[in-house]
Amino acid sequence: MSTLSYFKWALIITVLGLAASAAYGYFAFGPEAALAFLFITAVLAVLEISLSFDNAVVNANKLKQMSHAWQRRFLTWGILIAVFGMRLLFPLVIVALAAHLGPLDAIHLAFAEPRAYAAIMHEAHMPIAAFGGTFLLMVGLTYFFDHEKDVHWVSSLERPMCRLASIKGIEIGIALLLILVFSGLVAEERKTDFLYPAIYGLVTFLAVEVLSGLLDASQAKTAKMAAQGGFGAFIYLEVLDASFSFDGVVGAFALTKNLLVIAIGLGIGAMYVRSLTIMLVDRKTLSQFRFLEHGAFYAILVLAVIMFTQTLMHIPEAITGLVGAGLIGLSIWSSVRWKRAMQQA
Repeated sequence: MSTLSYFKWALIITVLGLAASAAYGYFAFGPEAALAFLFITAVLAVLEISLSFDNAVVNANKLKQMSHAWQRRFLTWGILIAVFGMRLLFPLVIVALAAHLGPLDAIHLAFAEPRAYAAIMHEAHMPIAAFGGTFLLMVGLTYFFDHEKDVHWVSSLERPMCRLASIKGIEIGIALLLILVFSGLVAEERKTDFLYPAIYGLVTFLAVEVLSGLLDASQAKTAKMAAQGGFGAFIYLEVLDASFSFDGVVGAFALTKNLLVIAIGLGIGAMYVRSLTIMLVDRKTLSQFRFLEHGAFYAILVLAVIMFTQTLMHIPEAITGLVGAGLIGLSIWSSVRWKRAMQQA
C-alpha cells in the first residue's frame, strides 16, 4: 500500500472540511469571513498535527499489542470520539460545568456569545492543564521506569531509570513531587484549581491502568474474554488522546472564538493522526526505527512539563509542536545512524 493511500480519507475530509468552513463563513458572515475561516481552519489542522504527532507514535505502540478487530474499532469508533467528543462536546462540557449552565445554554453561549464562551474556556485552562499534564507525565514516566526495558536512546538517563524501576511507585512519587512544586508556584487563590485536577489526573491514570490490567488478565484466562482485554486498551487510548487534545482545544481559542471552526480544524488534524497511526502499525515502523518510541515518550514528558508551566505563563502552541516534532525527528535520525552502524559492523 502506498503512503498516499493511507491518507486518502484524511485528504477527503480536508477538502470537505475546508469547503464547509468557507461556506459557513460566507453564508453566515459574508465573503471576507469565508477566506478568514478557510485560513484559520487550515492553521488549526496544522496545529493539531504538530501537537499530536507523538500521540500517533504512542497509539501505534499500544495498538500493535491489540487484536486486529480492536485495532479497527479504535481507528473507527475512536476517531468519532476524538473528533466529535473531544473537539466539539468537550469544550461545551467544560463551559457548562464552569459557568453552571445546562447543555443547551452552553451551546447557545458558544454560538451567540463566542467571546464570553472563549473567556470561560481560558479561565478553565489551569485545571485542564493540571489534569492532562499529570496524566501525560505518568504515561511518560511509566515508559522509562521499566526494569524490562532493554533498548536505550539516551543511555546516561535511561539506564539509571531502569535500575530505579525496582523501587515500587517511584514514578508516582516523582509525579506527586512535581505537582507539589507547581502548586506552590501558582497564585495562592488558584492553588486548589491546580492541585485537585492534578490529583484527579493521577488517579485517572492509575484507574485506567488497573482496569486494563484486570481486563488483560481476563483475556489471558479465556479467549472468550478477549474483547474485554481489547476494551481495556481502547479505554487507555481514548483517555490518552483526550489528554493530548486538551492543549490544542484550549489553544485554538487564541485563533478563533467560533466553536464550529475549531471543531472542523482540529477534526481535520485528528484524521491525519489516525492515518499516520494506521501506517505506523501496518508498516511496523516502530520496529524499523529503533529510537522512535523513545522520541515520542520524551516529547510526552516535555509536553507534560509545558502544560504544568502554562499554569504560570503563556507558552505558544507553536513552540510545543516544534519541540515535540524536533524530538521525534532527532530520534528518527539517531535510529538511521544506529542502523547504518550495525550494517557496517
